Amino acid sequence: MMLKPQALALFVALLLFSLKVRAQLRDSTALQPDSILLQQRGNTALTPDTLQSNNSVLQHSYTHLCRDSVDWSAGGAFRRRIDRHTSTKAYRMLFIGTPLIVGGVIMQSYDRDFQRLRNGHVPSFHQKYDDWLQYAPAGAMLAMKACGVKSRSSWGRMLVSDAFSAGLMAIAVNSLKYTCRVMRPDGSTRNSFPSGHTATAFMTATMLHKEYGHLSPWYSIGGYAVATATGVTRQLNNRHWMSDVMVGAGIGILVAEFGYFLADLIFKERGLNVYETFSVHDRYRHPSFVGFAIGVMTIPGNYTTREGMRMRFHAGPTTGVQGAWFASPYWGIGGRLTCSNLRTEINSVIQDDNFKSASVYVGPYFSYPVSLRWQVGSKLLGGYEFYKRFKTSFGDIPGRNGAAFATGVSTTYLATQNLGVRFAVDYDLAPSLVRGSGEPLHKLSFGIEVCAVFYPSGKGKATARSMERANGART
Repeated sequence: MMLKPQALALFVALLLFSLKVRAQLRDSTALQPDSILLQQRGNTALTPDTLQSNNSVLQHSYTHLCRDSVDWSAGGAFRRRIDRHTSTKAYRMLFIGTPLIVGGVIMQSYDRDFQRLRNGHVPSFHQKYDDWLQYAPAGAMLAMKACGVKSRSSWGRMLVSDAFSAGLMAIAVNSLKYTCRVMRPDGSTRNSFPSGHTATAFMTATMLHKEYGHLSPWYSIGGYAVATATGVTRQLNNRHWMSDVMVGAGIGILVAEFGYFLADLIFKERGLNVYETFSVHDRYRHPSFVGFAIGVMTIPGNYTTREGMRMRFHAGPTTGVQGAWFASPYWGIGGRLTCSNLRTEINSVIQDDNFKSASVYVGPYFSYPVSLRWQVGSKLLGGYEFYKRFKTSFGDIPGRNGAAFATGVSTTYLATQNLGVRFAVDYDLAPSLVRGSGEPLHKLSFGIEVCAVFYPSGKGKATARSMERANGART
């Protein structure tokens, strides 16, 4: 299944639009290399004098900013360049949605494999809650607003922002659905690509994040968790390919970002109750996280199943969740749950059934803050692998399980205070296919993960804060 040119044309149009406004955005959001003065809104500027106020939040921010300034000097110009370019408004608007769209295009080659993964584990899954779950973040946002909880925007500004977002989403999704005409996995209709439910869910989650993410990271985490559940359910219901879900999620996030950007251009500061005072993060925050990952797994080499039979694995899909609680900026304890589905061949004969496995791991996670927004990490885990029985043309291979070990490296970009994208390479030393063969499986995975970041005991919350406007604008 190939992506038609219309999808790429839409993505290129969005990219060109973002580049057009990049210069305007850079001056107001880029980090200044040699100054604590980070961002200015109206007549209010952040300086060391205003930060060193009686407000404990600002005092905490100033302490960490000074600390980061010292580290920048030690790290040299390279770190300053990274932070300057990756903290612009345009970069942060694009960096979450764009990898999801690009990843979705790449994953089209593995759509059938993801369908086999679904069929191998939950072939009879069918639920209808995704039809209303897609609107849950928007419902929560409107309910909080109606109950008087102060949001980022006034009613008028919020509704205009949301209308722009919904209009852009409808144009993008429907134009692609009825020009690409991709058949759904269940064979019902030719309007599979991209997933409208997933686009709606991630658009409404981004709206909730925009309006109430400044109050608590859990509003953002909850919204995106609901959106992820919607997308996963669409794939489990056999209504969409994995690429449909990924591209739909990317479109949903991008249209909400652009919708709010357009409203900001029109309203400027009218009806703006809460705004970012600065876009810097505390480099030394404790990077606790929970995330949902998808990727491609490969098992190099050939393995003996029985005498005269050599099995080779084809690359295939893997998906999972992982999370860790960090006690310091550098180490934490966490775990990972994954499942995979790989096509096989025995003695060069492709098999009808697939090798299905699942795993659970726990252990220490490690992280190093390269800059304010970029982190590198690793892990050293121990756990258990479970292999499902599968049939071959040379006889059945029984299921088994056993102890396993895993490690990996990753790089994480924090687009917002509580939302990041992680790119990871993992290696698992898994049990052998046949007990006693002495040939452990060497699994290598390449994946992308969208993760929610939170801060234990309130550490790191002070930076990238939003402040209420001094004039007490009405909600």
